[in-house]
Amino acid sequence: MTEQAVQQGPQRVRMWFDPTCPWAWMTSRWLGEVAQTRDFEVDWQVMSLAVLNEGRDLPEEYAARMPRSMRLTRLVTAARAAGGDAVVKPLYDALGERIHHQRRKDDDSIIAESLAAVGLDAALVEESDAHDTTLRATHQTAIDLVGDDVGTPVVAVDDVAFFGPVVSPAPKGADALRLFDGIVAAASIEGFFELKRTRTRGPQFDITADPEGEAA
Repeated sequence: MTEQAVQQGPQRVRMWFDPTCPWAWMTSRWLGEVAQTRDFEVDWQVMSLAVLNEGRDLPEEYAARMPRSMRLTRLVTAARAAGGDAVVKPLYDALGERIHHQRRKDDDSIIAESLAAVGLDAALVEESDAHDTTLRATHQTAIDLVGDDVGTPVVAVDDVAFFGPVVSPAPKGADALRLFDGIVAAASIEGFFELKRTRTRGPQFDITADPEGEAA
């Protein structure tokens, strides 16, 4: 990617998310705002924390979340198969509002309401492994780009992918654009791999939210 390409912006932006992950939710709110302001489309893709953590020795509390991850990533994958790419972001928005803002844990009602909000078949509320091959392939695309020692979210600028950005709260306005431009600039450096600091707060779903949150 040349300096001129950075100035013009990326040709393709993709984000991989797990609907259960609050950090991915924060990133999606930021990226959605940037896309609206800069007038580009984001290719929203699914990756699964359940698939990522298969065979790993997990803390009991974290392991207990994996069935929910698998159910909801299966749901979004099945919804894409039924309704096409255009339903993925609206369904993610509907799920995320109920999971992260309303902090609800009842998957059946969350799924039924979210499907109704997007106009999808209510029968999708039933969990199915029919699209697991597609789910795993989509997940693997992210891992192939970014490596297997990361989680969700994954954001790719053209063909350069990073884990993150991990942000709380989601930047807005000029801050959102400045962060995006920094990521585009980092993606333009062929040998750039990692920049990290320890998190000091949990997910804040708005500026006034409780800073203590559940990390995925």
